[in-house]
Amino acid sequence: MINRRTFSKALGLGTGAAAASLAGLQGLPTASAATQNGTTAPTALTVTPGAHTSFATLKQIKAGPLDIGYAELGPAHGPVVICLHGWPYDIHSFVDVAPLLAAEGYRVIVPYLRGHGTTRFLSSRTFRNAQQSAIALDIIALMDVLKIEKAVLAGFDWGSRTADIIAALWPERVKALVSVSGYLITNLEANKQPLPPKAEYAWWYQYYFATERGRLAMEDKTKRHDLTRLVWDTVSPTWDFDDATFERTAAAFENPDYADIVIHNYRWRLSLADGERRYDRFEKQLAARPVIAVPAITLDAEHDPFTAPGDGSSYRDRFTGKYDHRTLKGTGHNVPQEAPTAFAQAVIDVDHF
Repeated sequence: MINRRTFSKALGLGTGAAAASLAGLQGLPTASAATQNGTTAPTALTVTPGAHTSFATLKQIKAGPLDIGYAELGPAHGPVVICLHGWPYDIHSFVDVAPLLAAEGYRVIVPYLRGHGTTRFLSSRTFRNAQQSAIALDIIALMDVLKIEKAVLAGFDWGSRTADIIAALWPERVKALVSVSGYLITNLEANKQPLPPKAEYAWWYQYYFATERGRLAMEDKTKRHDLTRLVWDTVSPTWDFDDATFERTAAAFENPDYADIVIHNYRWRLSLADGERRYDRFEKQLAARPVIAVPAITLDAEHDPFTAPGDGSSYRDRFTGKYDHRTLKGTGHNVPQEAPTAFAQAVIDVDHF
């Protein structure tokens, strides 16, 4: 059973900080209905979204071409969960999820992706590349330097894509997977085909970023701020967040490489910008739509404009291992921050598959 003492130890918090964290959590773990192989997954503590506003400390570590900034909660020798954010978001998407998982004994790692927050390139000469395989290899490099052999990966948006890629190409490094929006690995040729108009409408900023006007908007602090806030408002229409919540994340967009990384990511996905030849072999593998064989839970958000119709049927064949799919009612695009308890429960459940 988790009490105040064990909870504070798990999170690495002092008594006062633990008390503040506990204020946003209700209930103690009980047996859940998620049982696999005779093992019952515990039920996550319940948290009120927005109960936590920050991570106590941030760490920095050199990995691959980056000096990666990341938050870490939970016992140093606990099973590892790596939480991966999307765009236009940052590590605060997991500010409520991470304490829930730490309370269950997990070591939770939440890194800033390249171009975000305190993550920096080690060399000014490095190409500011945001193609999908490069970002995935950043996380492999982080795991290597932290001596993490295998982890549960959980993400949304860019984070889902990154986790999907690692699970597909390096399954030996992935214990299990939670992927919002399912299978998001990009096939450049397939991505040249038009989507239904309603779906294209939701992607307006992708086409804006294909223009120099879009690039200038990303480089302008005020326009970048207002554009990303508009995206938050439109893709999470039922999320009642306050200005302070957005501003905490928007601070991560002040990274000097942010504009270059965002623009390159979306232009590369539309085949309007080149990647690097050293990643060609990985992209060739990904173009074949490799299956994901590790245990997986996919999450769809009811009010996310990017949620494909069919309750996950469009990507079900890409997951060949133990699998579950869940639709989260009343939730928009930023699933872990809008529905932290459900997201944390998915992580706990998939770890017990």
